[in-house]
Amino acid sequence: MFSWQKKDIEVLAQGGVIAPDERLSWGQTTAMGVQHVIAMFGATVLAPILMGIDPNVAVLMSGIGTLIFFLITGGKVPSYLGSSFAFIGVVIAATGYAGSGLNGNLGVALGGIVACGVVYIVIGAVVQVIGIGWIERLMPPVVTGSVVAVIGLNLAVVPIKNMAPTNFDAWMQAVTFLCVGAVAVFTRGMAQRLLILLGLILASVIYALLTNGMGWGKPLDLSGIAAAAWLGLPTFTAPVFSAPAMLLIAPVAVILVAENLGHIKAVTAMTGRNLDPYLGRAFIGDGVATVVSGAAGGTGVTTYAENIGVMAATKIYSTAVFVVAALIAVLLGFSPKFGAVIQAIPLPVMGGVSIVVFGLIAVAGARIWVDNKVDFSDNRNLIVAAITLILGTGDFTLRFGGFALGGIGTATFGAVLLWALLGRSAK
Repeated sequence: MFSWQKKDIEVLAQGGVIAPDERLSWGQTTAMGVQHVIAMFGATVLAPILMGIDPNVAVLMSGIGTLIFFLITGGKVPSYLGSSFAFIGVVIAATGYAGSGLNGNLGVALGGIVACGVVYIVIGAVVQVIGIGWIERLMPPVVTGSVVAVIGLNLAVVPIKNMAPTNFDAWMQAVTFLCVGAVAVFTRGMAQRLLILLGLILASVIYALLTNGMGWGKPLDLSGIAAAAWLGLPTFTAPVFSAPAMLLIAPVAVILVAENLGHIKAVTAMTGRNLDPYLGRAFIGDGVATVVSGAAGGTGVTTYAENIGVMAATKIYSTAVFVVAALIAVLLGFSPKFGAVIQAIPLPVMGGVSIVVFGLIAVAGARIWVDNKVDFSDNRNLIVAAITLILGTGDFTLRFGGFALGGIGTATFGAVLLWALLGRSAK
């Protein structure tokens, strides 16, 4: 059984970090686990909603997938697995989903998600046998840093355009990220480590005072929480294996490899520990989790940059935190009341938190460049990064018949292809 060396919170107060094989007290670890659940929740729930998948299934499978990842990597790689946005375009294309309610043709997409997971496992097995040299040649730090940054920048439109329908809501988003910033800068100790959770709670209280108390904006409604059951099964769906859908969705594995590689490079930079020997197992773990999720009716999963952003802010990299977060997610996946609680969080408050988290993702990509001393006086690096950032941020989309490759996909493939095509450049 895996064990962690216990460290005191004073280690953090003195400017230290909590390493992957270390942990705080179980009470503090649980609090951090809750924060990671909150950090992953917005994207993990939004992605299945856009694909017509039951969000409770997605939350449940994110927890199970994270536990699978933990076991396959031997507890060495701190990471949370949540719903991947890379699947949204291809799932909609494969199913013809109209965007309302549960996806009636979801089975064929699930077959494609399972096939994608199998491809991902094969890539991981190859890396485990022959190493990552070939991947590093295809995706050096300038590429992986760009891809990680693009994920945060591409998601920026979600809170800014979709989660602030009124001027009051936009101001509440600003209040929310200011609350998170205040907690991050002006508190110390564990409170500072819980910046996302405490900022969200503080902003929700302010929202309730302004709406329920003063009549501004849409009032905070808690009636759904009382009406929801404590326990209940989510809507499971079996996969249907259709060749066209499998061919459409399986190539997403390449995007997941780039995401996972970038994430692990970011964690390596933050922790100072070389996690390259675990890349093969990380790919396999992510692939197995995607297969299991797709087989049960969930989304494809990926290592979550949102949670890497939380680690960057807290300096707590303990894998024990992710085990706790995963167990919480599994329990919450079977709780309609939990879904009601999340639904009760004011939309602009969740949007303000998302702005912070997505920004931390983008900065994590930039940190890969800094830590690896990427030379932007080299035109090859400069062009690859510049084009990748704009493709992803602008959601540049290419269509091939019924297949649509959106911003993150075009940015990922574009970065890899540009690096290969441009070859060596002179400074």
